[in-house]
Amino acid sequence: MPTGSSEGQPRASASADPAKVTLRARLRSARATRPADPAGDDARTMRALAACAGASVVAAYASMPGEPPTLDLLEELRLAEVRVLLPVLTREPGWAWYTGPSTLAPGPRGIPRPDGAALGPETLQQADWIWLPGLAGTPQGHRLGTGGGWYDRALAWAKPSARLGLLLFDDEVLDAVPLDPWDRDVHVLVTERRRVERAE
Repeated sequence: MPTGSSEGQPRASASADPAKVTLRARLRSARATRPADPAGDDARTMRALAACAGASVVAAYASMPGEPPTLDLLEELRLAEVRVLLPVLTREPGWAWYTGPSTLAPGPRGIPRPDGAALGPETLQQADWIWLPGLAGTPQGHRLGTGGGWYDRALAWAKPSARLGLLLFDDEVLDAVPLDPWDRDVHVLVTERRRVERAE
């Protein structure tokens, strides 16, 4: 069995932890009413670019409305000749190469994905840096994901040296978040106001 096998990883409904459900609902509600902040978004993008500087392959995601925007980050990486992987959301993790904003098409749940060939979960092994979506994080690197379990399964294929980062709004950096045994810590949190490095 490959090292990156997703056996034993959570499925979409695996985590019914009431604390997670309640916190996710509160954070999603706050995102739904958050005013636009173009200057803050630009600042977050610049901090994210600085954090992953030097990576030759970056895995990221195309943001949905309400999330910290990532499209400028994706394009800046591409123009700097960094190869960028984006998720292909099927039952099992898959990826495709980002080649520009005009090649993004709506995927499952309306999440944008590249229109190129889908690649297998092992493709993530090429990534030096992985930007993850999430709803909250802590200075200790704990991450509250969105609840689908897709990234928990996908990260089983990441190489051990890959750095993990989380893009958030600043008030989503919390003292603590509820955790499950399979939750992976991240190395860096980036917001519109700061970059928080996990103590190694």
